[in-house]
Amino acid sequence: MNASEDSIDQLCINTIRTLSVDMVQQANSGHPGLPLGTASMAYVLWTRFLKFNPRNPNWPNRDRFILSAGHGSALQYALLHLTGYDLPIEEIKRFRQWESKTPGHPECGLTPGVEATTGPLGQGFAMGIGMAIAERFLASDFNKPGFPIVDHHIYSIISDGDMMEGVSSEAASLAGHLKLGKIIYLYDDNKISIEGSTDLAFTENVGARFQAYGWHVTRVSDGNNLEAIQAAIEEAKHEINRPSLVIVRTHIGYGSPKQDSASAHGEPLGEQALKATKDRLEWPSDRQFYIPEEAQTHFRKCVERGENLEKQWNSLMRDYARAFPEGEERFLCQIRGDLPDKWDSEIPVFKPEDKPEATRVSSGKVLNAIARKVSNIIGGSADLSPSTKTMISGDSAQGPDEPSGRNIHFGVREFAMGGIVNGMALHGGVIPYGATFFVFSDYMRPAIRLSAIMNVHSIFVFTHDSVAVGEDGPTHQPVEHLASLRAIPNLSTIRPGDANETAEAWRIAMQSKGPVALILTRQSLPILDRKNFASAALLERGAYVLSDIQKDPSLIIIASGSEVSLALKAQDTLLREHNIVTRVVSMPSWDLFEKQPQKYIDQVLPPKIRARLALEAGSSLGWERWTGSRGRAISIDKFGASAPGSVVLSHYGFTVENVVKNALEVARNKIS
Repeated sequence: MNASEDSIDQLCINTIRTLSVDMVQQANSGHPGLPLGTASMAYVLWTRFLKFNPRNPNWPNRDRFILSAGHGSALQYALLHLTGYDLPIEEIKRFRQWESKTPGHPECGLTPGVEATTGPLGQGFAMGIGMAIAERFLASDFNKPGFPIVDHHIYSIISDGDMMEGVSSEAASLAGHLKLGKIIYLYDDNKISIEGSTDLAFTENVGARFQAYGWHVTRVSDGNNLEAIQAAIEEAKHEINRPSLVIVRTHIGYGSPKQDSASAHGEPLGEQALKATKDRLEWPSDRQFYIPEEAQTHFRKCVERGENLEKQWNSLMRDYARAFPEGEERFLCQIRGDLPDKWDSEIPVFKPEDKPEATRVSSGKVLNAIARKVSNIIGGSADLSPSTKTMISGDSAQGPDEPSGRNIHFGVREFAMGGIVNGMALHGGVIPYGATFFVFSDYMRPAIRLSAIMNVHSIFVFTHDSVAVGEDGPTHQPVEHLASLRAIPNLSTIRPGDANETAEAWRIAMQSKGPVALILTRQSLPILDRKNFASAALLERGAYVLSDIQKDPSLIIIASGSEVSLALKAQDTLLREHNIVTRVVSMPSWDLFEKQPQKYIDQVLPPKIRARLALEAGSSLGWERWTGSRGRAISIDKFGASAPGSVVLSHYGFTVENVVKNALEVARNKIS
C-alpha cells in the first residue's frame, strides 16, 4: 500500500483503527468501538501536541495522557507501539493474555507509557485533576524567570460513561474552582452506551454543565475533521485560566457494520464485520496486524521529536542547576521520591505525663512537624480539617491565586479527593494525603482500591474510627470498615494505640512506596509510658509484645487502637485478682505483621499459647486468624447507636469487667 503526502494522516489513523480491532478480534475479547471512533482525535493529539519521549517514558516534564475510558485500551496500546515505546508487536498480539503487557484495561507500572490504571469510569478524570494540581504546585515552587522546568499539560480521552459517573462531577467542580488551566480533556461524544442510546439515561447538556463548573468548552462536530480537532486543542492550550473540555462528536465503531450501535462497544466485531470494516477503510482484509511502512515511518518521527524535546529540557536544567543549584537538587530529590535529610527530626516524642489525647490530635501535631521539614507534602480533607486535624498550620490554601498552597480544600467530595490524591501521587514530586471520617471511606473505596492496584504513595487519613464517635449514631460510626480496608491487597492499614504509635505510623506512611491508611480516634487515649512498655518504634513490624509482666504467660490479649489501653487494664486485673499471667500484644497493622518472618510472628504469638482474646471496636471478621481455634474476639458485628461514646462502648462490652470475664473463659477453655 502506497500513500501520498496528502493521505499519510488517513493512513496512520486507519493503522490505529485496524491494529486495535485486530487485537480485539485475536483475543476474542475487548472493546473495538472506542478505538474506531476516536482514532482521529487520538492521532492529532499524539502526533501534533503531546509532549513525550518514547525512549524515556518517565521524563519529568512530559505531558500526561490518561485514557479515562480505559475499556478502549487497544487504542492506547496501538499508539504506544506505533510511536516507539518499548511495546513490541508481540505484546500487541498478546492483548488480554496472561502476563502480557497489554492487559484488558491500562495498568500503570506494567505497560511503558501508561500513566494511570483506568477502567473504572470517572477515576481517570479525577486522577488527571490531581496531576494538574501537582504540576501547578511544583511549577510555583521551582520555576524561575526564563526557567520553566515544570511546564506540561494533562490530556485525557473521556467517554459518556465517565461523564455519567459522580466522581467526574465532583472532580470537575473542584477543577473549575481551582482554575486548572493545564487540563485538556477530549470528550468522545458518541451517544452510545452498553444498553443502547445514551438518551435512555443521559440527556443533559454536558457542555452547559461544564461551563457552569467554570470550564472552557469547545465543540467539534465531526470527529474525523483533523483540522477542527487541532484548532480546538490549540484554543484550549491558549486558555490558561480554566480547564478545557473539547466535545468531539464521534461515531462508535466507525467504519464497521456495527457503527453507531451498542454492539460495537464491548465485543469483537467478528470475522465478517472485521472484513467489511477493513474493506470500507480500504485496508487489506487478508492481513492481520498490518502496519504500512509509510505509517510506521511517520509515527516513529515521535521518537526523534521526543528525544529533542527532552534534550532541550536537559539543557535548560543544566542552566538551571548553575543558577539555582539548591533548587535543582531539591527538585530531583522530590521527583525521585526521596525524603530530605532529617525529615523526621521534629516529630514529637509524647510523654506519659501529658494529658490523654485523641490520636487524630497527635496525628495533626506529627503532620505539622513533618510539614516543616518536607516542603512537598500537600493535602487536605473533605471539608473536615478542623475535625481530622489535617491542616498544615501557617500555610495557605491551594488555589489559582496561591498555587504554592499546601492545604487543599477538597469540599464534600470524598471520592474525587481519593482520585485526586492518587493523581498527585502518580504525577510525582509531591507526597499527597486526603482525610475524612472513617465511615466515609465507603465513599472513596474505589479510589483506595485503585491506589493499591497501582501501588502509589497515597496517604489516607481516617479519623473518628469507631462507635466511640458517640451521639452521631450508627450512620457515622464505622463498624465493618477496618475489615473492608484490610481486605484490599497492597494497602497498609494502621490503627495506632496512642500518640507515640501515631508518630511511628506517620513515619511508615511517609517512607512507604505504596498507599497507607491511618485509622485514628476521636476520643482521647492515654499516652503509654514506654519505660514500662515496649518501644512504639516496634510498630514498623505490625504487631509487637507491648507488655509481658511475668515470664511464661498463659493468655494473650491482642488489641489495636483505642482498645490497647483497655487490654493493659485487663492484664493488670487478671494478674492481681485471678493470678493469670497475660501478655498484651499491640497489633496496629495486620498487613505489616503478615510480612514479618515466621520466627518473629511466633515470638509475638507463640503457637503453644492457644488462649487468645482479641479486642477491637469493629467487625470480628478475620480475627480468627490471630486468635486461633481456642480464642475469641470482643468486637462489634452490628451497627452502633446514638449515645455518648463511652456509653456505647460500655454497652458493647468494651469494659475491664467484660474483658476479664471473657479472658477467664478463654483461659479456662470454657468457650461455648
